[in-house]
Amino acid sequence: MNKTAKIILILIAIAAIAYLLVSKVFSKEEQKTVAAGGPLAQKVAVDVFVVSPTAYQNRITSTGTVLPNEDVELRSEISGRVTKINFEEGARVKKGQLLLTINDAEMRAQLQKLQSNQQLYSDMEKRQRTLLDKEYISVQEYDQVSNQLATATADIQALKATLDKAYVRAPFDGMIGLRQISEGSYVTAATPIARIVDISPVKIEFSVPGRYSQMIKEGDDIIFTSEGSAEQYKAKIYALQPNIDPTTRTMQVRALYDNKDEAMKPGGFVRVDLPLKEMEQAILIPTEAIIPEAAGQKFSWPRMAKLCRRL
Repeated sequence: MNKTAKIILILIAIAAIAYLLVSKVFSKEEQKTVAAGGPLAQKVAVDVFVVSPTAYQNRITSTGTVLPNEDVELRSEISGRVTKINFEEGARVKKGQLLLTINDAEMRAQLQKLQSNQQLYSDMEKRQRTLLDKEYISVQEYDQVSNQLATATADIQALKATLDKAYVRAPFDGMIGLRQISEGSYVTAATPIARIVDISPVKIEFSVPGRYSQMIKEGDDIIFTSEGSAEQYKAKIYALQPNIDPTTRTMQVRALYDNKDEAMKPGGFVRVDLPLKEMEQAILIPTEAIIPEAAGQKFSWPRMAKLCRRL
C-alpha cells in the first residue's frame, strides 16, 4: 500500500469517529431539552378517528325526470271540417268521451244509401231462397243474389268504420291541454288538435351505474325530492331496462308514484335516493386514507395510522 492510500484511510477513520461523537452529544442534548420542557416537548394536535363496526346502508343517488303515465297528442284519422268541439281546455276527460266531430254529412248519406240497398238485397235473397227450395231457380241464380247481399253488408261495415273516425274520443282518463284548432277549421291527419295527459300516477325515470344492475329489482322503493322543495316522496320501481347503455354504462329505471294530489308535473326534475343492501357490521374508512393513483386508488396505512386508532 502506498503512502497516499494510507493517508486516505486515516482521514475516513477520523471522519467516522467524529460523526459518532457528534451524534451521541446531540442525542444527549435533545434528551435534556425534552426533559427541560423545550420546543421538542411541545404537544402536537392530531385528529383521531375511531374505527368500529356499525350498521351501514349502501345508497345510490341519481337525478331523474317526471314522466306522465300516459301522454297523447290528439289528431284526426280523416280529413274534414270541424263541426263541433266538445271539450274545455284544461278540463278532465273520461275514456271514450267525445271531444271533436268532423263533418260527417256525406258519409251519413252514403250509409243510408247502402242500408237501403242492403234491405233490397235481403228481400230478394228471401224470395230466391223460397224459389230455390221449390226448385224453380238454379243454385247459381240464388248465389248471385246472396253475394250482392253480402257485399252490401260489407260496404256498410266499412263505411261505419270510416264514419267512426269522424268522432275523436279520449283514449284514456286524463287532463286535456290547450286546443290548437277552432270550429270550422279544416283538419288532416297531420293537424294537432290538443294533448291529453294522465298525471295520476306519474313515472319517475332515472339511471343507475351498470355495476349496480344486479342489486336492483322490481318492487324496490325509492325516495325522491322535486326541484325547489325539500319534501320527500316515496315511489316503487316497476320496470327496468333489460340492457345497459354501452355509451353511458348506465341502466334506465322507472318507478311509479301515485301523485294523488297532482303535485308532480311531467317534465319536472327530481333527485332520487335508492337504498341498496344494508350491512349490520361495516367498517367505514376515512377518504383521507385513500391515495388516488392513475390506475385507481390504494389504501395507505401511514395515512390511516395518523387518522385513526382501533378500539
